[in-house]
Amino acid sequence: MCFSLCSSAHHSINCIVPPHMLRVLALRGDEKTAQMARSLLKQTEKLRDDRAGQVTPPLPIRTGALGGPALDDAGEICCPDRRIHDGEYKAALPGKLVRSEGDPPSGIEDADLAYDGAGQVFSLFAEEYGRNSLDGSGMPLIASVHHRRNYNNAFWDGSQMAYGTGDGKLFRSFLELSVIGHEMAHGVIQHSGGLIYENQAGALNESIADVFGSLTLQRGLGQQVHEADWLIGRGILGPDINGVALRSMKAPGTAYSDDLLGQDPQPWHMDGFVSTGEDNGGVHINSGIPNHAFYLFCNYIGGKSWELPGRVWYRALERLNNPMASFAEWARQTMDAATELAGLGSSETAMLRRAWKLVGIGI
Repeated sequence: MCFSLCSSAHHSINCIVPPHMLRVLALRGDEKTAQMARSLLKQTEKLRDDRAGQVTPPLPIRTGALGGPALDDAGEICCPDRRIHDGEYKAALPGKLVRSEGDPPSGIEDADLAYDGAGQVFSLFAEEYGRNSLDGSGMPLIASVHHRRNYNNAFWDGSQMAYGTGDGKLFRSFLELSVIGHEMAHGVIQHSGGLIYENQAGALNESIADVFGSLTLQRGLGQQVHEADWLIGRGILGPDINGVALRSMKAPGTAYSDDLLGQDPQPWHMDGFVSTGEDNGGVHINSGIPNHAFYLFCNYIGGKSWELPGRVWYRALERLNNPMASFAEWARQTMDAATELAGLGSSETAMLRRAWKLVGIGI
């Protein structure tokens, strides 16, 4: 199997497969697997300083309002500009353009899945939060499928998406809607001022991406809060892996338990916070705590998660203006957003406060 990383000198790379999985593979995998996993981890470590400092200044003007469609300068409803490429199992990006905006299906299944998924992410941000594409200014949605051969990852590199096909053993696909939404949401975070990719700020970066990944999926399926499974990457694990997804927002720490991949290490409460020098301070592990707070908030108020809860998280991100935010600072920011959107003393703000308290963060 092939583990490799496409690096960039100018942009952070946000991969869906977390380093703690690769570390377990380096210890438990066969010789070839372990060697490739160690190589990937070594490359990832070299990118740490560059990745941790990547932020993009937020746009000073929003294109629309929460709950209303994004509008262009002429007052017309914004439309996506999707450009899907076939990487033809090579490392170079973006590859061969196979489907542009408005084209009929390409006949390449992965390319058409990427096209449809990108459209659903665009629709979430444009129609629910008034944002015109990932940067708020109509940037093209560029993606490459069939990136490298048997590539066990998907990533946002600062300007485009790239999807491997998986090796069919550890991973079978990365074109699952919550994964697409998660990775593209890193672009939204990047263009909203960013969150330093270390420690609690880095875990928030991962958590916010999980939130919008889950919202993309729930909205696409038309699910109410209680109908959703709250899984990130359901169905992408290989057929012999004992697990259902990469992460669970409903029950962090339960997404998988496998002899090869190990046990899902995510905590749901600050009592289980993992202090580590690995994975930029455990950004893919400790994200389970704010993930669970969002899940609790949604379930306390019910309805559609992408409506008020999603608007609270989006408004908090818009106004964060602190790339080194802690969990407590983010919680206070969401409370400010909830107060603005639902009203001071509302039941919704009370439920949000309760959600944060139940994961060990008092505000």
